[in-house]
Amino acid sequence: MSLKAFHIVFLVMSILLAFFSGIWLLRQYASSRHAQDLAAAVVFLLAGGAMICYGKSVLRKLKHISYL
Repeated sequence: MSLKAFHIVFLVMSILLAFFSGIWLLRQYASSRHAQDLAAAVVFLLAGGAMICYGKSVLRKLKHISYL
C-alpha cells in the first residue's frame, strides 16, 4: 500500500469518525441541553468539513502518483 493510499484511507476514517462523533454529540445535546455538548458537536462537524477540504486538495496535488 502506497503512502497516498494509506493517507486516503486514514483521512476517510477520520472524516467518518468526526461526523459520527458530531452527530452523537448533537443527540446528547438534544437530551441533556448541556452547552458543552453543543460546542463539541460544532467543533467535530467543522473538523469533518475541514478534513473534506483538505482531502480534496491532497487528491489534486497527488493525482500524478499511483495508488500502488
